[in-house]
Amino acid sequence: MNQGKYVFAQIVEFLPQRVFDKFVNKYDGNKYVKHFSCWNQLQCMIFGQLTNRDSLRDLIVAIDAHSGKSYHLGFGKSVTRSNLAKANLNRNSKIFEEYAYHLISIARKDKANDDFQIKGQVYAFDSTTIDLCLSVFWWAKFRKSKGGIKLHTLFDITTQIPAFIHVTPASVHDMNAMDHLQYEPEAYYIFDRGYVDYTRLYKITMHSASFVVRAKKNLQFNRMYSRKHDKSSGVKYDQIGKLSGYYVSKEYPEKLRRIKFYDLETDRTFVFLTNNFELPAEQVAFLYKNRWKIELFFKWIKQHLKIQAFWGTSENAVRIQIYSAIIAYCLVTIVGAKLRIERSTYEILQVLGISLLDKTPVNELFANVNYNDVKEHFYNQLSLRLI
Repeated sequence: MNQGKYVFAQIVEFLPQRVFDKFVNKYDGNKYVKHFSCWNQLQCMIFGQLTNRDSLRDLIVAIDAHSGKSYHLGFGKSVTRSNLAKANLNRNSKIFEEYAYHLISIARKDKANDDFQIKGQVYAFDSTTIDLCLSVFWWAKFRKSKGGIKLHTLFDITTQIPAFIHVTPASVHDMNAMDHLQYEPEAYYIFDRGYVDYTRLYKITMHSASFVVRAKKNLQFNRMYSRKHDKSSGVKYDQIGKLSGYYVSKEYPEKLRRIKFYDLETDRTFVFLTNNFELPAEQVAFLYKNRWKIELFFKWIKQHLKIQAFWGTSENAVRIQIYSAIIAYCLVTIVGAKLRIERSTYEILQVLGISLLDKTPVNELFANVNYNDVKEHFYNQLSLRLI
């Protein structure tokens, strides 16, 4: 069925083009466009992400080297540095943002499983900062002589897919991004202590959801009674009480649960606050331990997709590139799920990245591959194929 098709063309077929066209029409993305459409733009951006291009010039050089294949790869008739730069500057980034969320919903559905120890939706919320040169990215003010942006991310722990991404200048405080979350009843939300804001945490309680947050050292807590716990599990105490500070007691007027836990692996002691009174204390600690998966996601996406070296300097271009990276991440995940490839997202990305211009059926790419050497092999071959 895929005989004669490039690998890139095969995997792009997993993208619902009609849905993308709906968003393009919503924001008049193709208004006055004759040749280089929004769909062509998206293909170029995904190609750049999957091949790990360092700059817009680098991407165009790679595309020009295979100009005879542009039509079959979905790039359109003429791809130049100027028309791609203008498209990223002028076309509404909301097109790519809303399409990214559509793919996120597909990827989360494909990756849904019941393997996690605690049943229900489990989310971790955190942010990562991307440093920028203030003289170039003038709109991304951070400090007096420094620029940057933040990716505020709600990460689905069970599927390993980001459920929500909010891009702001780095000067925006992390807690402010909590105002953009839509809380799901019966879900679990995990936060680090930088998100201790009792008004916002009480909002989670009012939505019948649970939170686990690491307590600050200056916590004012009035213990009412203690619960029985297994000391051999690392739990030092499990207490029920209320906040005792004048203002915080008004911001969060209901009972809270305070748990002190010693982690033998890291030789560290943590104090957690939660509004969940049903889970055993060791499972509350287990939930917080899984918060580190969002840190691993940030590290992974910074290393393997292009969200630090940008191909444009405007805010719109930066947003398009970030959401194109999320689209590429979801595409790799969807391809792996649909084709039932029993490999990690990293391994799938590396195999696809070096094979985009092959005409091998995608399934065959993942047969008889030595995955112990996949990183070294494919990085060495990448420069030879696409430059």
